[in-house]
Amino acid sequence: MQDQYGREIDYVRISITDRCNLRCTYCMPEEGIEHYTSHTDILSYEEILRLVRCLASLGIKKIKLTGGEPLVRLGCADLVRELKAIDGIEQVTITTNGVLLEELAEDLISAGIDGINVSLDTVERDIFAKITRRDYFDKVMAGIEKVKSLQFKNLKINCVPIAQFNKNELVKLAAQAKDYPLAVRFIELMPIGLAQEYTAVSREEIMDMLTEDFGEMMPYEGTLGNGPAEYYSLPGFKGHIGFIGAIHNKFCGHCNRIRLTSSGFLKLCLNQNKGGDLAPILRSDASDEELTEAMRQLIYQKPLAHHFYEEDQNDTDSRQMFQVGG
Repeated sequence: MQDQYGREIDYVRISITDRCNLRCTYCMPEEGIEHYTSHTDILSYEEILRLVRCLASLGIKKIKLTGGEPLVRLGCADLVRELKAIDGIEQVTITTNGVLLEELAEDLISAGIDGINVSLDTVERDIFAKITRRDYFDKVMAGIEKVKSLQFKNLKINCVPIAQFNKNELVKLAAQAKDYPLAVRFIELMPIGLAQEYTAVSREEIMDMLTEDFGEMMPYEGTLGNGPAEYYSLPGFKGHIGFIGAIHNKFCGHCNRIRLTSSGFLKLCLNQNKGGDLAPILRSDASDEELTEAMRQLIYQKPLAHHFYEEDQNDTDSRQMFQVGG
């Protein structure tokens, strides 16, 4: 369906949990989290499937499963299988921190997962521990290697370049795409929650570093995903390098996505708190038609653009990234 600005909305990011087995400094406090979604409030898989069936009738075709960390929720691969069976759903992908990926990769691929994105901000164990506050670097790398060993091709590495942590790591991260056909994407740090304390590394600076080490970056004209990433090829690389710049390369004009939090809030923009709580409708005697119509009306009201760094905005979402699903 189209929103009020004529954008075709066909992609939903679904957070299936706000819990995580890492504590990344720009995402979650180290301890004392007071606002986890309770087990009674989190959407059941049956509720998620019902919502997706209704969303599919509105034209949603693509799903990204997120968290928190989605793989900490039991039965994630079974959910993938059931989502793939819904009429109208063309693609189901997942973003994971990779800690549990080695043991669950085969189940996900068997269930029909279409893409696996692994969040990885460094290839140095000590820096990984500093960023995530956990010593799970070896587990994450084992998970990536497991996916490669299964010859799964739609693998992406997501990196958030932060001046205080990994600026000197970015060339080594990009090199992950040299000998295997995966994509390394550099995602601009967004000023949400704890991330406001850190400094982003600009796209231009990253491109200069990569060009110096690997040669000229050539724009890639093909399609490698559903989102706004712009991809480049490098000499001798089997994979590609991507950039997602929500702030300095603003792509709101053709944003095609909505978000569903783990508690059932249909979120229309990552930056803003506009949307609606679907849980009361789900848990009433409302029909699928009534639920679908409620979502239709909400999606139509999707805001034109985010307001990061703009003053006097009263609609900014104050929640942390792990609470809204990224």
